[in-house]
Amino acid sequence: MTNLKQTPLHELHLSLGAKMVPFAGYDMPVQYPLGVKKEHEHTRKQCGLFDVSHMGQIIVSGDKVAEALESLIPADLVGLNKGEQRYGLLTSTEGGIIDDLMAVNAGDHFYLVVNAACKEQDIAHLRTNLGSTHHIEVVDRGLLALQGPQAREVMQRLCPAACDLTFMQHGRFTIAGQEVWVSRSGYTGEDGFEISVAADACQAFAEQLLAAPEVEAIGLGARDSLRLEAGLCLYGHDMDMTTTPVEAGLIWAIGKPRRHGGQRPAGFPGADLILHQVEAKDHTRKRVGLLAEGRAPVREGAPLVDAEGNQIGEVTSGGFGPSVGKPIAMGYVGREWEVPGTTVYAVVRGKQLPMTVAATPFVKPNYYRG
Repeated sequence: MTNLKQTPLHELHLSLGAKMVPFAGYDMPVQYPLGVKKEHEHTRKQCGLFDVSHMGQIIVSGDKVAEALESLIPADLVGLNKGEQRYGLLTSTEGGIIDDLMAVNAGDHFYLVVNAACKEQDIAHLRTNLGSTHHIEVVDRGLLALQGPQAREVMQRLCPAACDLTFMQHGRFTIAGQEVWVSRSGYTGEDGFEISVAADACQAFAEQLLAAPEVEAIGLGARDSLRLEAGLCLYGHDMDMTTTPVEAGLIWAIGKPRRHGGQRPAGFPGADLILHQVEAKDHTRKRVGLLAEGRAPVREGAPLVDAEGNQIGEVTSGGFGPSVGKPIAMGYVGREWEVPGTTVYAVVRGKQLPMTVAATPFVKPNYYRG
C-alpha cells in the first residue's frame, strides 16, 4: 500500500529486518527477526523499545485549559499538578467512548497523546468544541516507549533526572542537546518511559537506546500481547462508541470530583447516562478477563455462550499470553456472568471451548510508584 504514512523510524525498522504491516494508516513493524514471543519475553525480563510515533501528539493552550478539557473528558484534570499525567476518555453525547488518551498538565498548556486510528477525528472534535477559545496544535514529533524492568537502568545512563519521575509523572529534559518530553508510563504493565523527541532527531535517539545491551526493538505483535496480559483496553476492540466507560470497567477514569456530589459534577458529554450507570449499576454487560482451559487461542469476534449454547457475549481481544503460559482474552458478557471463576464457552470453529472468567490484569503490574 503506497499511500501508507511512515514514522520517523521507518528506515530504521527496515534496516533491523522488521516485518512491516499496515496499521492505522501507517507502515508499522509487527515483529523483528527475534519473533513476537521472544520480543514479549524480552520486554518482561529486560527492556523493549517500541515506535509509537503514529500516535497523535496535541498541545491545547488557552485560558483555564483544564476546565475547558473537562467539558469533553470526565477525568479530574483541574486537580492535576504541573508535571502530572492522567488517563482520560473522550465521551459522546450518547455515553460512548470516542477515544482514550493521556493528558499531561505541562504548566501553560496541556499535552495530549491520542490513538493513531482516532487522531484525525479527535483533533476535529477538539477544534469544533474548543477551537474558538483555545489553541489546538498538532506537534510533529517522534514518540518512543522504553518498557521493561531494566528501563530505569537504561534511562539512568542517558538522563538520570528522568529516573526521579514516578508512575504517571511527566518532565522535560535535555538529552544529547535535544529537548525530550518524558512520561513514566506505558502500555505493557511494566515500568518504563514514553519519550517524545523531535522528528528529525528520533532515529539517532532510537539507535542510542538500541545500543544498550538490555534493549531490543519490539513490534506491534508483542505490544498487543503485553497490553492484553496487563488487562489494558485497545480502542476499537475493547471499547468504542457503543461502549460506556462503566461497561468497559473504566469507572476509575471518571474523576471523583466529576461525579454527583463532587466539586465539579457532570459537565461532560453523556454524563447523564454514564453517571446513572455509576450509581445505579444497572448496565447489562461488563468487560471481563477470560482464561482458556486448553491451548487453542481464542481471537477477537468469537461468540461467548453458556453451557446450553445461548450467546451471552463476545470476545474483543484474545491471543496467547507468553507470561501467563496459556491463551487469554477479554470480552463482554451479561452481568450474571461477570463473577471471576464463572465458566463460559468460546465458540471457535464450531467447537465450544471452556473459559474461566478472571480478574484483570493477568500479570502483576510493575509500575514504579516510588
